[in-house]
Amino acid sequence: MTAIPSFTGDANPYGGGDPYADYRTADFPFTQYANLADRRLGAGVIAANDEFFAQRENLLVPERAEFDPEHFGHKGKIMDGWETRRRRGASAEHPWPTAEDHDWALVRLGAPGVIRGIVVDTAHFRGNYPQAVSVEGASVPGSPSPEELLGDDVKWTTLVPRTPIGGHAANGFAVSTEQRFTHLRVGQHPDGGIARLRVHGEVVPDPAWLSVLDTFDVVALENGGQVEDASDRFYSPATNTIQPGRSRKMDDGWETRRRRDRGNDWIRYQLVAESRIRAVEIDTAYLKGNSAGWAAVSVKDGEDGEWTEILPRTRLQPDTNHRFVLPEPAVGTRARVDIFPDGGISRLRLHGSLTEQGTATLTARHQELGG
Repeated sequence: MTAIPSFTGDANPYGGGDPYADYRTADFPFTQYANLADRRLGAGVIAANDEFFAQRENLLVPERAEFDPEHFGHKGKIMDGWETRRRRGASAEHPWPTAEDHDWALVRLGAPGVIRGIVVDTAHFRGNYPQAVSVEGASVPGSPSPEELLGDDVKWTTLVPRTPIGGHAANGFAVSTEQRFTHLRVGQHPDGGIARLRVHGEVVPDPAWLSVLDTFDVVALENGGQVEDASDRFYSPATNTIQPGRSRKMDDGWETRRRRDRGNDWIRYQLVAESRIRAVEIDTAYLKGNSAGWAAVSVKDGEDGEWTEILPRTRLQPDTNHRFVLPEPAVGTRARVDIFPDGGISRLRLHGSLTEQGTATLTARHQELGG
């Protein structure tokens, strides 16, 4: 895997102008995967030991952190992130915190899964970021309380060991643990502030839950669907098309740049497992002058299968949810939507159920990953 750039030490004090002008970042190889800590999937920061200066919930805000140099409150500078008070030692003879002193936050992932990489973003925390961070993961069924997660019977696995980081930087960490996680424990040593947390990985759904649902969206991110590739990601990521719920604004879907050739744009998906598809939805919500003109949907079964068109090239209307019942179910493990010639769609839904082979494959993977 490509080496992960690392940043350490303070950033320069803010000197005016664009606060992101000296922000330190890099291209991380794991950001192709979905963010499992996305609020749209149901993620939440369910507890923290301290949030004196800035609230823990800011960690999962989807937009990048903002900075207003003039914004102060009764407790001090208002920061767009999670920030704890300064730790102190036990006495005048020992005014410094011990090596073990640290602050922590518990994060519930929006969708359980295998984590491929984590970004601890300290944007705008220039001299008040933690000296080091650590991240642990646990797999706990149901909806445990903070007290239950902190109990002695919960097994925590180290994903990011205690590691020095930099201020005003995107600190990225590749993760190679092949295990399904539901919760994270984020530590900052000894104290300070983190602007955003991103947890990139692959959703691993509970096959028992999906089997009870019978018919569900077999390409949805929350159910284990993935975007494998796309022809164009110029304005917005293709993964938006399988996010939960309807689009809330134009950039909450997928939009391509304007084509000046005779080709067309497309997205290729991996379904949760082999599925029997019965109906298709293509939504162009909030895409009014830039929606795709036409769309077609194809599926294939297995790596060596042939692509079979299940929805022929069909006219789309702007800002409209289109529903199509298939004349007969289509079986596949992958799907592809082609739009003509360019533009965008906000959501794709493929309604169906797992085949017997799909259920067996998903169950085996769930058990293999400790689900």
